[in-house]
Amino acid sequence: MGGTEHLTVRREGATLVLTLNRPEAKNALSLPMLVGLYDGWVEADEDEAVRSIVLTGAGGSFCAGMDLKALAGRGTDGEHYRDRLKADPDLHWKALLRHHRPRKPVIAAVEGYCVAGGTEILQGTDIRVAGESATFGLYEVKRGLFPIGGSTVRLQRQIPRTHALEMLLTGRPYTAREAADIGLIGHVVPDGTALDRALEIAEQVNACGPLAVEAIKASVYETAEMTETDGLASELKRGWPIFDTADAKEGARAFAEKRQPVYKRA
Repeated sequence: MGGTEHLTVRREGATLVLTLNRPEAKNALSLPMLVGLYDGWVEADEDEAVRSIVLTGAGGSFCAGMDLKALAGRGTDGEHYRDRLKADPDLHWKALLRHHRPRKPVIAAVEGYCVAGGTEILQGTDIRVAGESATFGLYEVKRGLFPIGGSTVRLQRQIPRTHALEMLLTGRPYTAREAADIGLIGHVVPDGTALDRALEIAEQVNACGPLAVEAIKASVYETAEMTETDGLASELKRGWPIFDTADAKEGARAFAEKRQPVYKRA
């Protein structure tokens, strides 16, 4: 199982849990963290026993954005990570879910700060849970910077454009309740319980047919910008083969026999 000095990886049943682990820096993004994230997405994609992914942060924060000093990776400790980036110059964008989308569902469990790069990587996740004291926002504009992690494209597709532009152009902080009201997150829970709720949702996903789950996720993203006619055609192409799988037959048998299905990804 992967991981780096700034990111831990563990298994909870069929869920791969990735934990940003620089609590002293509110989990600001470092080069080891980015390498670990990318490796985690790849591990989840390649391990057929993994059915869902939970992304969270240690020490009461999710992610406070980029740490430019840490990203420089100075010193001998950073050589390995710099070599990884040289070998794949797109690695950091894949790590931030800008240029990579895992085929397994990604559930974000947010506590504390989820700002700047934290809010950007959040937009690459599929289901989002936050503690009631969590803080969101795209602060880049206040520092004369551009939120280049994908926010000017993705945010307006995920929440109403007027809210997206306000968040992008003011750089102000948003409470968890505000984030839920505009549709950026789906659940607000008591502080300290976001990970528990995310793991509960992951278990619900894990209990479903994995081939169906992955095909449904792929169809949602594939058809997002299509016309209705093209989208429906794409859905049929993606969905019909699922009905011919052994898992689909097992699901029907289990329902008839009043038992839990045993899916084998076949």
